[in-house]
Amino acid sequence: MEGREPVLTTTEVQRCGSTFLIGVSGELDAAAAPVLQQALDQVTVQERVLMIDVHGVVFMDSAGLLLLLDLHRRAECLGLRVLVVGWQPQPQRLMAQVAGMPGGGSSTGDRFALAGFRRLIEERARRESFADFGDVLPHL
Repeated sequence: MEGREPVLTTTEVQRCGSTFLIGVSGELDAAAAPVLQQALDQVTVQERVLMIDVHGVVFMDSAGLLLLLDLHRRAECLGLRVLVVGWQPQPQRLMAQVAGMPGGGSSTGDRFALAGFRRLIEERARRESFADFGDVLPHL
């Protein structure tokens, strides 16, 4: 975000049975990639669910959304079910804007279905003949 100091992105990792929880705090932008990758690298074959808690995310831009979509795709490749919980208003508005949903996040709810959102964006990219997500997302 221009005109102010960036907020450091941090993660907290917890295991509970077969669930691997990554709690994210700060700004979810391109600078967060190494932090999220480091957290994902800790997943073992025992985990079946990856839960990403974004209660502490104060800002997300299109690069941060791409990171979540990529994290979701990589987690699915590991055979994990992915849940993202704790959506704050600004990230909800961004997702609604990108998906073309009216109401600025009103239909997203707390447990936004990232997989469904990813499929929506992939379909939009195919329809519009874009190469990848990055060509579809607005650079906000």
